[in-house]
Amino acid sequence: MTFLTRFEPFREFASLQNQMNRLLQQEPQGGEESLLQTRFAPPVDIYEDEHSYTLKLEVPGIDEKDIDVKLENNTLSVSGERKFEKDEKEENYRRVERRYGSFVRSFTLPATIDSENVTADYDKGLLKIRLAKKAEAKPKQIKVTVGRQIEAVKPKAA
Repeated sequence: MTFLTRFEPFREFASLQNQMNRLLQQEPQGGEESLLQTRFAPPVDIYEDEHSYTLKLEVPGIDEKDIDVKLENNTLSVSGERKFEKDEKEENYRRVERRYGSFVRSFTLPATIDSENVTADYDKGLLKIRLAKKAEAKPKQIKVTVGRQIEAVKPKAA
């Protein structure tokens, strides 16, 4: 006996969408501890000019004492931690979208960085790291003269 079944290509998609909706609407388990165990990566902008590289990381709500910047073997590492405020009771939260916990961002740097000339400033939630380039890595201006011809060297007669 042969059975005919109607082919519905989107039936599985609807089922998958329902499962994803249930998964995303579940309440976090574990209370405050689950919020603290989250890792996140703060967004960064990297800018290069002829003298330096500049990195700008968004790390609002983090104390400067909780931020660590290291330069080792041409790798810049920025790490820190955003701590969960204990002022409010967790059961009163309806939604938590800000990320808490620790973060680590690492960047491989070119050999042209002067590791002795690195600065880091923190202001209004923005960490700005300036990495100066070595003198030999900076572009050199070559003057172009106009109207002078270079004389060709004539071979000596024997």
